[in-house]
Amino acid sequence: MDSTISLLIGAAEQGDVAAANALFGALYSELHRLAKRELARPGAAVSLGATTLLHEAYLDMAARDGPSFPDRARFMGYAARVMRGLIIDHARERHAQKRGGLFEITSLDTNAMENTADHRELAQISEVLDELGKVEPALAEIVDLKFFCGFSFAEIAVMRDVSERTVQRNWEKARIYLHRTIRAKLSL
Repeated sequence: MDSTISLLIGAAEQGDVAAANALFGALYSELHRLAKRELARPGAAVSLGATTLLHEAYLDMAARDGPSFPDRARFMGYAARVMRGLIIDHARERHAQKRGGLFEITSLDTNAMENTADHRELAQISEVLDELGKVEPALAEIVDLKFFCGFSFAEIAVMRDVSERTVQRNWEKARIYLHRTIRAKLSL
């Protein structure tokens, strides 16, 4: 299946609309699971549904030129980043003063609201992950695959053609970088 996905990715990058649609269809269930996982995180925009998030991500990814996906792992990592960005944008919109975001009437359980993160925290986490992507793209990719896509260390090792221990070491490096950077920004 991975070889079929790789062929579809290659054809979609060449501008083949049918291949892009076939790729989306082939990965739909996995992308839907990813969207559900993103929305289940504390701080996710609770008014978005998984299907809506997935389709918005598809429209966003289809409209962009330039990203290259040599394999399934990089495609899923990119999809996770797009979904994360959409969730953050949605949270910002909900809390915008001009839209009355602070006065939203809802029938949500009050316990659910206690676990939501501030939209500024989500934006800050996203910025730090983007910074990591500029400094160490391989580490940022592992974070996307592990944290946002939900792949195990063994699955990531197979995708990247490295040992599982190498993936675990890189995961720890990325966690340390993210932790230090977020703490440094919070102390400013």
